[in-house]
Amino acid sequence: MSDHPIRVVTVDDHPFVREGIRHVVNDAGDMTFAGEAADGQQALTLLRSCAADVVLLDISMPGRSGFDLLAQIRKEFPGLKVLMLSMHEEQQFAVRALKCGAAGFLSKHIHPGELLAAVRHVVSGRKYITPTLAEALAQLAGDGDNPAPHELLSNREFETLIKLASGKRPVDIASELSLSIKTVSQYRTRLLAKMKLRHNGELMHYAITHGLIDCAPAA
Repeated sequence: MSDHPIRVVTVDDHPFVREGIRHVVNDAGDMTFAGEAADGQQALTLLRSCAADVVLLDISMPGRSGFDLLAQIRKEFPGLKVLMLSMHEEQQFAVRALKCGAAGFLSKHIHPGELLAAVRHVVSGRKYITPTLAEALAQLAGDGDNPAPHELLSNREFETLIKLASGKRPVDIASELSLSIKTVSQYRTRLLAKMKLRHNGELMHYAITHGLIDCAPAA
């Protein structure tokens, strides 16, 4: 067991999320809040200047995605544990996070006690995998050499797919991710081509039938 409190850093572009995590961590007793960042560049600057044991990393951030930042963190800080956070509860996000090297995946809707339990779990050297996620991973392994079309998408393309399937317009996605509308449109064109789909209607139907979103998007 470490002789110092578990040092936690959070990376999220929403100030209220960072503040909430700060209070939860500092009230835990065996943890300390080591710092916070609102985007990828701030996160790397922070991690290069402070000691941390666990990073709570949001998947959907403006500019550089959480998946891209995860890859950079694992390259620069191979011993650092990263728990990915998301507003999305879809297991496909969780599966991708683990495949990219995350120590676990958490929905932002979880109880604070579960967040603390997950932090303690990954610090002990284990992956934090819920029973539902374990089932999704087992199903993925069973698919063998026949991955579903959406599994061939890049992380940013997949994120765009989920947002489009949830009924968001390219202009809204561009605003959320701090990307140009042209870039979002390029992601859309590429993902439709890779998945052999023709338009957003087919994309939405695919996402629903493959369990990528929990329900039909709002009109």
